[in-house]
Amino acid sequence: MSLRIEIEDLLQPQLTDMQRQAIAAAQAHPFLLEENAVLQAARDATGLSDFGPDDFHERLCRLIDEWNGDTRAYTVKRHFLMRYLVRYATSRLLIQDTLKRHPEIQDEVIDRPVIVVGMPRSGTTHLLNLLGADTRLRSTPLWEINEPVRNPREPDAVGGVDPRYARCAAAWEASQAANPLVAAMHPMEPDHFHEDLELMCPDFASYNFEWIARSPKWRDYYLSTDQTPHYEYMKTGLKLLQWQDVQAGKPRKRWVTKCPQHLEQLPVLRKVFPDATVAITYRDPVEVIQSAITMIAYGERMFYPDIDAKGLLDYWTDRVEKLLRACVRDRQIWPEAQSVDVPFAEFMKDDMAIVRQVRAKAGLPETDQANREVAQFIADHPRGKNGQVVYNLERDFGVAPAQLRKRFDFYFEAYPFLRRPDA
Repeated sequence: MSLRIEIEDLLQPQLTDMQRQAIAAAQAHPFLLEENAVLQAARDATGLSDFGPDDFHERLCRLIDEWNGDTRAYTVKRHFLMRYLVRYATSRLLIQDTLKRHPEIQDEVIDRPVIVVGMPRSGTTHLLNLLGADTRLRSTPLWEINEPVRNPREPDAVGGVDPRYARCAAAWEASQAANPLVAAMHPMEPDHFHEDLELMCPDFASYNFEWIARSPKWRDYYLSTDQTPHYEYMKTGLKLLQWQDVQAGKPRKRWVTKCPQHLEQLPVLRKVFPDATVAITYRDPVEVIQSAITMIAYGERMFYPDIDAKGLLDYWTDRVEKLLRACVRDRQIWPEAQSVDVPFAEFMKDDMAIVRQVRAKAGLPETDQANREVAQFIADHPRGKNGQVVYNLERDFGVAPAQLRKRFDFYFEAYPFLRRPDA
């Protein structure tokens, strides 16, 4: 049985000396995010200057303007956001340079990918990692999806390790040192399979930026614009990774990826990946919300003088509702022949059975080797390996689960196979 973890200081964090010192050091040197500073840092890192199409400037500036307007945040949060923006701008330069030098990358075919779709905290990551354990498929380890093209200026790290891998490992160690319970909520080891929308971020697109910093203006802009170009950019990123595999002597494989954002972009997903098989997860939205906002609140303890519990509850309740209303509206666009429904309770009860269902729908035959690979992953990654966080929505966020659940009657009515906890 896994260790049960109660976060007793969730809303009134008791910071360590190390955390307080880091905040104070940053506060001594306040600054604002600036587009020129972001882009120049990327140019300096790579020696490149061609960012490709200029339309990204508007999106980058929207993010910067909104994030600079967050006057509650400590300066340490701006340093955190700056690192993200510089990483994405650096990747954009490296991607653009590679595509210019190798136009044949666009000839690569992303053949019949398997794409996991569902609310955040609804089992999408676990399903991706189970499917990706099958070595017949190609997935997206965090270290690589974070930085899809290696900077040729960077030497190997100690022991001949790719510097991107070393950087990702160091970031994970630092994250655990600053916030020790993060491993129990959302492991981010370098080899951990991560979301495909990271490949949209160098285009300064996607809802991922809402997770980095609550961004209502960005959310409204994103929801009001056609995301097809950014999905095409992501697809180009997959082509680039596939091409790099071939150059390294590795075989082409079918992709398995995932992202919760796809839940509200199902028509765009089908337009860009028409031959995909999608596995859609379903879970009680209240369980999703309480898990997500507890994780975010814990992650914000070094960013703000106090935790805005009501703001987190309101924002992410609305955000999950938007995801689910779009899913209910558009789910039928994916035909039965190309889709699998994955209720969370059934998945947790027998995850291997769900893996077999998805494989069958994707036309992947059962093999002893594939089953051994997935079984080994399950054995190596038991649920609750790093502890099980205990959530208390009413105590921490001031709303009873049954009360909040009424807001999602439409979702339970649309999918009667999903068990309602208070029914």
